[in-house]
Amino acid sequence: MVHIIFSNDAIFIFPAHLGQGLAGALDEDLAQVELTPSGEGLHWETLDVDLSIPGLMSGLYGTKAWMQWLAKKGGSSTSTAKVSASRRNGQKGGRPRTKTTTP
Repeated sequence: MVHIIFSNDAIFIFPAHLGQGLAGALDEDLAQVELTPSGEGLHWETLDVDLSIPGLMSGLYGTKAWMQWLAKKGGSSTSTAKVSASRRNGQKGGRPRTKTTTP
């Protein structure tokens, strides 16, 4: 987890694996973070990663391509609830067929 503590004692936390370039990073490398001169970004020299604090707080953990990859990864995950729903849907006959109209 990456913890950002602001000067007003507000805290923002996000899972490190969501940040582009941070997945699989060692705790020691994550700890070597610097605040950018503008005060709006985080910079990890050893990981060659820069992330925007306003972006992170808006749910943007990297580039557009990274966010698409995260969305695809999340959508393809399986859970017991997803498996159960799929089985119930299958017992009902599965997905309804797409209706095609002929001109």
